[in-house]
Formats: sequence, C-alpha cells, structure tokens
Amino acid sequence: MLHFLSRAGRTNVTSFALGLIASTFFLSASALAAEPDKTAVEAKHASDDAFSFKPQQKVTEGSVTIRGQHVAYQAVAGTLIVHPKGYDDAAPERTTKPEELPVASMFYVAYFKKGVPAASRPITFVYNGGPGSATVWLHMGAFGPKRIQTADDTHTPAAPYKLIDNDDSLLDVTDLVFIDAPGTGFGRLGGKDKEKAFYGTDPDARAFTDFIAQFLGRYNRYNSPKFLFGESYGTTRSAIVANMLAQDKSIDLNGVMLLSQILNYDNTIDRPQANPGMDLPYILALPSFAATAWYHKKLSPMPADLPTFLKEVEHFATGDYTSALQQGTALPEAAFNTIAEKLHGYTGLPVDYIKRANLRVNGGEFEKTLLGADDSDTGRLDSRFSGYAIDPLSQTPSYDPMGSALGSAYLSAFNDYARTTLHYGGDDPTGPYQEYKPSAHSISIWSFHHEQPDMPSSKRGVPNVLPDLAMAMKTNPSLKVQLNQGYFDLGTPYFEGVYEMSHLPIPRALAGNIEIHQYMSGHMVYTHAPALKELHDNAAAFIRRNDNLPH
Repeated sequence: MLHFLSRAGRTNVTSFALGLIASTFFLSASALAAEPDKTAVEAKHASDDAFSFKPQQKVTEGSVTIRGQHVAYQAVAGTLIVHPKGYDDAAPERTTKPEELPVASMFYVAYFKKGVPAASRPITFVYNGGPGSATVWLHMGAFGPKRIQTADDTHTPAAPYKLIDNDDSLLDVTDLVFIDAPGTGFGRLGGKDKEKAFYGTDPDARAFTDFIAQFLGRYNRYNSPKFLFGESYGTTRSAIVANMLAQDKSIDLNGVMLLSQILNYDNTIDRPQANPGMDLPYILALPSFAATAWYHKKLSPMPADLPTFLKEVEHFATGDYTSALQQGTALPEAAFNTIAEKLHGYTGLPVDYIKRANLRVNGGEFEKTLLGADDSDTGRLDSRFSGYAIDPLSQTPSYDPMGSALGSAYLSAFNDYARTTLHYGGDDPTGPYQEYKPSAHSISIWSFHHEQPDMPSSKRGVPNVLPDLAMAMKTNPSLKVQLNQGYFDLGTPYFEGVYEMSHLPIPRALAGNIEIHQYMSGHMVYTHAPALKELHDNAAAFIRRNDNLPH
C-alpha cells in the first residue's frame, strides 16, 4: 500500500498492502495484437471510452483557502503516454510491429493556480513509491486541495468518510502534478513484454523522466521553477530522475524534496540477516526502535523529551553498539551482557530476547515483540499504530496495522472525489467504468537492478542511488535537497536517511545544500495533523527559498 517500499523477505506486509483492491481491469497484449496497424489500434482504443492509449484529460475548476490565502485553480485529470528505452517516436514501425510496442498511459492530476504566468509559478511533481504504487496517499493525505480526515494513530471507522478543504495544500506556493506510476491509478500498460518494459528501477525512472519532460512541453512549463517531491521508494526514484532529467533531457531542477528516504537498500532493517556481516541496518534502526518504545511507554524510566533521548541513542548506536557488532563473536561475554542490558533500556525488549538475537533484532521481530504480551503488533510504516496479531506465535507480523487502518478511507475518498469532482473514471453511471488501481501488484516481478551513473557495467542486485543524486548535485551545484522523516517509521528509519545524506559522494562544499527535518509521526508524516502543518511549512519555505523568483 502506500509507497510500500518492497523489501525482500517482508512479503507478508507487502502482500497485504498490494492487495487492497483487486485488479479487475487490465488491457491485454492479445487485445492489442488483434489490430493490423497503429492507426487501427488507436482507433479501437479511442472507440472504447473506458480506456485509450492516447493522451486524455478532463478539466475542472475549484478553489481552496490555505493559511488565509484564497487560491482559485484549474484541475486537469488525465493521462500521458510513455514508452520504454529505445523507442523512436519518429519511426516506431521500424523497430517492431506497432501493436506489439510496449506502452504505458500514466495517470495524473494537475492543479494550476489561475491567472499566474508559467515563468512566475513553480511546479512540483509529486509521487508515492511502492514500487508500483499510485499517488493517492500524498494527493488525498498531504498536499491536494482536498484532504481525507482519518484517525490519528488508530483504525479509521468505516464509511462515510469526510473530505475537507486542505489548509496545508502546497497550492499556496506551487502548482502541483500528482503522478501515478505505470500500471496504477487510471493508467494502464499495453504491448508485448509490457511488465518487463516498465516494472524495474531504471525503466520506472525513465518513464517518470519522460512523463515530466512531456508534461513540461504540453503545458508550456519549461521555464517554470521545477521541484520533485517523492515519498519512500519515490525517494529512490527521485535520485535517478533528478539525474536523468539533467543528463538526458538537459532539464535542471531547483530542488528535490524527499519524504521517508531509502536510497541504499543495503541499509534496510527488514531482513538484514540475509546479508551477514552487514551490521549497519541494526545501528541505523535503533533510534526508531527507541522512539517506538517511548511512544508505547515501554521504557523505564520514561524519558521526558523524545528528541533529547534520541540524541543519546544515536550516540550509543554509532559508538559502543557499532563497536560491539563489529567484533562479532570476538566480543567478550561481559561486554555482550552490558550491550544487551543497554539495548533493553533503549528498546523495551526483554534482555533474554536480545541475547538470543545476538544483539541483532530486525524490523519485523521488533514489531512483533514489543507489544507481544498483548497479542498485538506495532505498525511498520507507522509504529504508533498497533493491531491484533494474526498469529501471536509468529516471528514477524502478518500485516501492517497502519495499512489496514487507513487504506479504505484513502481509496474510498479518492474514488468518490475523482468521479464527482474531477469527473474522471466513469462519473456517468450509464457510461463505461474504470477502476482506480492503488497498486500495480508488481513486487514479485520488479527488477531492482540499477545502472549507476558513470558506471555502465554496474548492475547491482539492490539499488544504491546515492551516486545518482550526487551526480545531479555535482553537475547542478545550485540543486537543493530537503529530507523529511518521521520518528516512528520502521520501514525507512529516520537515522538511515541522516546517514545516507552524510555519505553522499559529494564535495564537502555541497553538504550545505541539504536540509533535514524530523516529525512526531511515521512514514506517512502527514497522517498526524500537527506534523502535516510542519511539513507544509518546511516544504513551502524550501520552495520559496529556491524558486529563484522575487518575493
């Protein structure tokens, strides 16, 4: 669900997330193959109003008041068509049969403030992650002009759900384009080998790069200040897209905003035991374990101030804890016992459990064990949430309580909003109906291989896109980066992001281009209303500082 950051070995949580809504509408390759030429294919699709592999759009108007500022806007819901690497739009028929060409229609919703020249108005491209997630979460939870009201850290009651005017929309400072990944939303894939063409780290980034360049041309926004805002796997994507835009399209960005970062998958706490000798994930996750134990009052004594407490934990994590883990089985018994006791004091986990884990507890084990006496698991993406364990005796949770608490509210609200307000997806009850797909269900076939820039022979099994973001910053030294993180995120622990930002392969002179903010929330920082206000203010200030416009 929600920018699901898929990780090897955690298919239980991911499968739940990806299964929120069944995929019942998918245009098959065989349907395309029945047509003799490209013109006929387009004609066939155009005659079926339910879907078409041609750009679509519906235009509506609205207004919202944000922090006392009235913003009248034009909303455009539609699709743009992208192709995989090697596609030649001048002569596609020379490469393969037109009906077999892999193609993706990518759905988007754009909001343009009325009456402002393009060069005087920033534009921000916003997307969730997954990989293979739609962007309904950021759209309806964070920055769109309408926002879904949900419970803070508990399960939101079933329908009816309430949409409200969003006082924290970023429309006060920037136009917004919410982009759904290929195969999600109201977009679809077609052609031969369509999944292979788009379901991978590099093909996905290329699709987003082409989409953004195409959007800038279609709506005459090439001279607008440009920003990216990606969440979770969307941060992985952003690092690649920022560099691809510069290198392949000669498009410089003003800024990149990252929410709940994962740039190097070697640092994930989901299943680090599959990579023995790599102890960094345990070190970087420890502060988030401590924050979660603090939230659920599992510490004794209870620290009064969380940020101050976490500074202490960070110091221990990078000091004594790192030293102990690096010694492995050579660690003296007395030191082993001392570290176990210290970990108990910071995490609330039983000392015996920590010892049996050899001082190394992964994310799923922590989520299962912290509240285990109550037969409850904490959330992964937001550990403030908790839910009854499906199997109290399992080693890791079977689902993410945060996902089940929020999924129905977001999807129900957006499906209603799309049809009644944006008039997209089958608003006419007598006409054709389109299903909005929150997920491409692509995790099991996703290729995580990534070719790093300036290293053409590098094909890593898991992505490390630190070189991509570094190259984007080095070739565009004015590019600014903002990292936003929730303390209670066990999917992308906040200290992991801090570590990655300080280990970008950039000159020390560029380190000042990076700013970092933390919030009293989880992966989806915006689900906690006070944190959303802070997130808006930090993002808005970042855009104003870096849009190169007079203020």
